[in-house]
Amino acid sequence: MPLFSHTITDFWQAPFLSGDVLYSSEDFTVATNPHLSEERRVMVLETAEGRVMAVLTPALADRLGLYQRKELSELAFRQQLHEAGVTLHGADYLFYFSEADKNVLLQEHVEGVLRRLTEQDKAVFSEFQSSASEQDLDDAYVELDHWAVFGSFEQHSLVSAASMYPWGNAQIADLGVLTLATCRGKGHARKVVRSICKYACDQGYEPQYRCQLDNQASTSLARAAGLTLFGKWEVISPDSTDLDSDSK
Repeated sequence: MPLFSHTITDFWQAPFLSGDVLYSSEDFTVATNPHLSEERRVMVLETAEGRVMAVLTPALADRLGLYQRKELSELAFRQQLHEAGVTLHGADYLFYFSEADKNVLLQEHVEGVLRRLTEQDKAVFSEFQSSASEQDLDDAYVELDHWAVFGSFEQHSLVSAASMYPWGNAQIADLGVLTLATCRGKGHARKVVRSICKYACDQGYEPQYRCQLDNQASTSLARAAGLTLFGKWEVISPDSTDLDSDSK
């Protein structure tokens, strides 16, 4: 049995391996792909095994002089990006359920007072949001109008919620989760994450959990919920000062 679903591996291999490979070694690959969108004209993926793959538009590769290079390391590639004014957004960890752990999840009955939320929960959800900090709301991106929303309750009050929306052009659902500060450490987040992920799997989607590298609490939650690290993903920052000729 493969560690991860083909849905996941095919999704990530597509942009990195469907173009022209400029350089490839045992641990580093650079490719060009003319079909990358403007907001993803440079991406870097490092797998949990340590293999790094980079992809960028042909125009940007040309401007960086990559077509003329016979040898290229990850460090040299990043230096070329820096010199061209290309800034990458802070990396995200990517977590998914392994095939084995997904099978366990699908057989599980999660204990606790939790359920799927709907538009009828607007007042409850609004009260929940008003009890959270603006920073937590921005970081979690949990919204009642997303494709699926689940909540965990304590004494009839919503204290933890997770929401999902389809991500990319594959059967992948990206999730966010938020637990009120006063109710953390009680297992609410783990239960609500596993509940919404089971729902997504039942609907034919692969749950995706992303968090920034320095968010130790979120990383710990991902592992506690049974997710496995797939890799680290970087994409060009909206603040990048490069002038890719593709966008002219």
